[in-house]
This record gives sequence, C-alpha cells and structure tokens, in this order.
Amino acid sequence: MPQRDSFEPMGTNGRDRSANEQLAERARPIGGWLRNFFRRRVRDDDETEDLVQDVFARIAARDSCEPIGQLSGYVMKTANSVLADRARRRSARHADLHVVLDDDWHGEDELDPERIASGKQELGVAIAALLTLPERTRTIFILRRLEGFKNGEIAAQLGISVSAVEKHVVKAVQHLGSELEARDVA
Repeated sequence: MPQRDSFEPMGTNGRDRSANEQLAERARPIGGWLRNFFRRRVRDDDETEDLVQDVFARIAARDSCEPIGQLSGYVMKTANSVLADRARRRSARHADLHVVLDDDWHGEDELDPERIASGKQELGVAIAALLTLPERTRTIFILRRLEGFKNGEIAAQLGISVSAVEKHVVKAVQHLGSELEARDVA
C-alpha cells in the first residue's frame, strides 16, 4: 500500500517547479505499488505499464491548485478511475471478443497461379458433387451450410419438420464426402 502523506504545492515562480510536477515526482515511488495493483487486475504487462503511465499523466495534468490531503488516497482514486475508463473503452470496442492474428493460420502465403488453378479445380469438383444431390437435399444443404439459416427456419420455409431438415443435411454431407473422396479431392 502506498505511503500516507499530504502534499501542499509550493509557489510557482520561474525557479520553482510547478505543483503538478512536484506532485508527480512525489507519486513516483508509488509506481511499484501501482504496477502490482494493475497486474492483479490486468494480465498484460504492456497494458499494466500503460495504466501506470495514465495515472501519472492524470496526476501531472491535475487542474487544481488545492492541496491533496492524502496522496495515497488520491493515487488510489486515480488508479480506480483509470481502470474504469479502460473497462468502458474495452466494452465499447468489444475488445474481449477480438482474436489475435495467428500467422500460422493466416500466413503470408503467396497465391501463385498453380495454387489458384488447383483451388478452382477443387471448387469445380465440389460444385459438380453438389449438383448430383436431389434438388430438395441440395436446397436444404445450401440454406443451412452456405446461407447460414437455422434448421427451424428452413423447416418453416419449406413446410417440413426440423428432423427432416437434419436428415437432409446429414444425407448431403455424406454424399458430398463420398463424391469428393471418390474424385480424390477430399
């Protein structure tokens, strides 16, 4: 826990430092405590350092010339305010839903002409296999897997039961799997 003391700013003439600079200097020994405080709440060390800097920046930018009775209490209140602002920003940006880009999954593979031609050939085989399905099964498969409709929505649209939709999807997947395997594309 930071030390408990008071801080009363000195006059600000040309030779004296500003009250805000003095306050920031007095708060610096509390930096280690602040790092621990933020590390317990935020698991990213880089972000922890940013939060500590935010506290010091707010202290240095303090607009009031009023003395601070309890410096440690003021620092604690500022730290909690910084955490609350961080939570609001993360919530507004949906930061917890972001996924880190993984180069192993999304590498910088060049799309060479051979790879493009191979992909087009595989797509052609998949379309040909899809076209061999009965029309209703093909329609249900496309609605479910390609268009993203839910089974209940498809059932209501086609006037069939949900279990019938599920059976058509299973039938389509099995048929496409065997067709692609037979053509050695799977």
